[in-house]
Amino acid sequence: MAPSMPAPAPAPELDREEYSDVETNPVQAVAEEPVSTFSIDVDTASYALARSYLNGGTLPPTDAIRAEEVINYFDYAYPLPDSADAPFAASVTVTDTPWNADTQLMHIGIQGYDIELEERPRANLVFLMDVSGSMNSPDKLPLAIQGLRMMLGEMDPDDTVSIVVYASASGVVLEPTPVSERGRIEAALDSLSAGGSTAGGEGLRLAYAMAERNFDEDAVTRVIMVTDGDFNVGITQDERLEDFVARKRDTGIYLSVMGFGRGNYNDALMQTIAQAGNGTAGYVDTLQEARRLLVEEASSTLFPIASDVKIQVEFNPARVAEYRLIGYETRMLERADFNNDEVDAGEIGSGHSVTAIYEIAAPDSAGLQLDPLRYQAAPDASGTSDEFAFLRLRYKQPGEDESQLIETPVTSSSVLPIAEASEDVRFAIAAAGYAQLLRNDPYLGEWGYDDVIELAQSARGEDEFGYRAEFIQLARLAETAAAQAALGKPGAGE
Repeated sequence: MAPSMPAPAPAPELDREEYSDVETNPVQAVAEEPVSTFSIDVDTASYALARSYLNGGTLPPTDAIRAEEVINYFDYAYPLPDSADAPFAASVTVTDTPWNADTQLMHIGIQGYDIELEERPRANLVFLMDVSGSMNSPDKLPLAIQGLRMMLGEMDPDDTVSIVVYASASGVVLEPTPVSERGRIEAALDSLSAGGSTAGGEGLRLAYAMAERNFDEDAVTRVIMVTDGDFNVGITQDERLEDFVARKRDTGIYLSVMGFGRGNYNDALMQTIAQAGNGTAGYVDTLQEARRLLVEEASSTLFPIASDVKIQVEFNPARVAEYRLIGYETRMLERADFNNDEVDAGEIGSGHSVTAIYEIAAPDSAGLQLDPLRYQAAPDASGTSDEFAFLRLRYKQPGEDESQLIETPVTSSSVLPIAEASEDVRFAIAAAGYAQLLRNDPYLGEWGYDDVIELAQSARGEDEFGYRAEFIQLARLAETAAAQAALGKPGAGE
């Protein structure tokens, strides 16, 4: 069944949405910055949020677009690792760039191990429900309750669920209850109604207290926060919330965030606390999206296979003179952070994949954007002339404090014309182009939404749930909204 695309709920008169103002990654000279380091990101909120805007006929704010979350929204059939002992397999393809004949794209696909059902640990979940007045809309609290009811059907009978609510005050609606008593859990969910202001910080405190009181070191303990992101009572400073969540993360209790609705959605805060909590940030705009996050991807949402996952790429100056990482602006790390196990990075769940794409230019490329340095010696290619780059992946097994390392050279054997690249590689590139167009990035020249659509159509594949077909439709909507914005029509975009 294709994803549902209902008419969006009317936006509130007062728009108080908040997005982080982040500069797009620049072109880097390998002679000056040969190493690129970043934390993985498996969040998808940005893609769904953009869809909500486009279905309403407007372009999303450019700051709402995180390219990596658009690319990683989709499932990719990258080669699987053999076992949980080495939980990742990495594959790299170097292909021509569809929007620039003078550069290439280095596509990195990382596939996580998929935990067998019988190996899955018990889940101990605390649903932290925002029931403030701002959640009183069909696309907020009622939609969240529907989604969580569906999620219960994917859980084991011995998994446990607690429910904590927050509005003007916080309270416990349901003490830890096994899923075998599903009727009690659903009755508690059905009893929820929205009203009051938003004491989000105090709600978090109570949810973590509940999780700590019922902590089981053999179970996955996670707080799942359901909110429109409107924190207007209690702890409201992002930094204080981030510190609080980070301290709780170190006790083995993780936090994931599911955002709902528009008008007062605090995207910046949701991203901050999800990253601090070693969890994922999703945005739910339709019941189908709730199903995708909580049913189809329940294992990858709930059950981690590795934490503090970092990627580092060292470029060979004999083959690459310039590079640009598409996305991951909020996940960039210092080079020294890669080997520092005290530096936090992203978590990856069972069966999840991660994609990263670099645009690279050879030393003799006509597309170089930076002037060469006057006093640097020409690179020595001896012994490594066949290598574009060296890929390093560092991660920790769940519950471990010491990281492990996977290393892979990127050689000429990875090079393919884009027409011969896999459907997954081509579709990821189409998604990368779409995200850059939505952000108004300056690197695509005359390449536009028609080109996105053509490339994505060639790479749709089986598309069992219709997500790639929906992407093509969204690209058409974006093209229309962009044309209206160019004409200055009211409400056409930002």
